[in-house]
Amino acid sequence: MKKMMDYMEEANAVVPRISGQEALAHIGDKDAVFIDVRDQYMIAESGTIDGAHHIPRGLFEFVADEDSPMFNPIFDKAKTFYLVCGAGGMAALAGKTMKDMGFDNVVNIGGFSEWAEAGGPVKS
Repeated sequence: MKKMMDYMEEANAVVPRISGQEALAHIGDKDAVFIDVRDQYMIAESGTIDGAHHIPRGLFEFVADEDSPMFNPIFDKAKTFYLVCGAGGMAALAGKTMKDMGFDNVVNIGGFSEWAEAGGPVKS
């Protein structure tokens, strides 16, 4: 039987993690897509990355599958996806889902506070 830590270890093994400071270097990259995977109430409390898309973790399988009626065209496999959440766990799990769905360029940038502390642009 799998436990939460099993899922986290699997996700962290395949989704590279970079710091908020390192992620700042990718602002403005034409192939960079920033996604905040937290629930709306979390974003309302802290804000999010300016320019990031908001896609809750629970919707990834639906919106990243081009055969789904809920498909979101931001999910272009040629792009690089930078995922953020509260502390890095949900971003890692969402990234693992994307990897399982055939996305090669997925990066976990950890928690939103790391981004904000690094001086990344924030919107309320």
